[in-house]
Amino acid sequence: MTERLFHVAAAPFEAARRIATLPAGHRARGLHGHSFWARVRAELPAGWAPFCGGETQALRGALAAGIAPLDYADLNAQLATPTDESLARWLRDRLDLPGIESVGVQSTRDQGADLDGGDHVHLWRRFRFESAHCLPRVPEGHPCGRMHGHGFEVILHADQDLAGLDLDPEGIGNRLDALWVPLHAQLDHACLNDLPGLDNPTSEILSHWIWDRLRPRFPALSWVTVYETATAGCHFDGTHYRIWKEQRFESALRLTQAPAGDPRRRLHGHSYLLRLHLTAPLDQVLGWTIDYGDVKALFQPVYRRLDHHRLDELEGLPDPDPGHLITWIRSALDGALPALDRIDLHQTPGCGAVLCWGDLGPALPT
Repeated sequence: MTERLFHVAAAPFEAARRIATLPAGHRARGLHGHSFWARVRAELPAGWAPFCGGETQALRGALAAGIAPLDYADLNAQLATPTDESLARWLRDRLDLPGIESVGVQSTRDQGADLDGGDHVHLWRRFRFESAHCLPRVPEGHPCGRMHGHGFEVILHADQDLAGLDLDPEGIGNRLDALWVPLHAQLDHACLNDLPGLDNPTSEILSHWIWDRLRPRFPALSWVTVYETATAGCHFDGTHYRIWKEQRFESALRLTQAPAGDPRRRLHGHSYLLRLHLTAPLDQVLGWTIDYGDVKALFQPVYRRLDHHRLDELEGLPDPDPGHLITWIRSALDGALPALDRIDLHQTPGCGAVLCWGDLGPALPT
């Protein structure tokens, strides 16, 4: 697949709303409020930003201007039914931006909606359970072979054509919540190895196990995401497994192409969040695609060049803005992680770049 570079931005807003279409007795029918997050991902043309390397800040500025009418407002004054998906539609219609790939609105940490360029909305809900497990097939001495535990998180994603949303008074989110209840009863405060079908409960097998139990009852299910830890997990869509591993690094930089007087020309720094995505077939013996520990180890030579260094002094990096930096990281990793097909890089929360070149492309949720 052709390499595609997206810039991403996120911005918060505070607002109140009522969702009158929800069933009687639902608490969200009454006036309530959220600390919302809005997100946009766009494939920006060359020359769109004020200067090469200024795309991330310019994109965030455009997003902030787009949500300004919503901040500290009664959302029902803007939309009759201000659900997350309706807000995403409202925002997309008002963003004067080229190359928009997706627009998202997140009302809480555990729920949101992402609208893609194909007029499909991807609603999601996040759930948590506390469990023990061990991986009995790992090599001798591997720490995951010992009984241990995690606070697992699961995100269920549902895909629906926008044309059907207004005919859905019950709400996809409510159905996702209801579908999760019996699974939570099985998984929470349990040893996963004791459950039928989970004798080798890797993230990949667990995501598949959840998919098999929910998809026949809910055909709109599009992805199951399992966070085994806060920095590693797996997506499964019924066919493909894509794992990710997060890394953070602390670096200094200055943007040499920023205009005179712009603070980005001064030496400054960021706490970067990097997410490496890898797509590979399941190893039928080990029950995983790639060991998270191996991903981290293979990334270490590049990590050591980034962490606690000046990025504008890296050889071969024209300027350390997110777009150039993420391309440089891919080049530096060439051959080390053959299954790597996407990199996310955030220099501030939700703001940065995404580089995709795999068959799954950018469709996978961030």
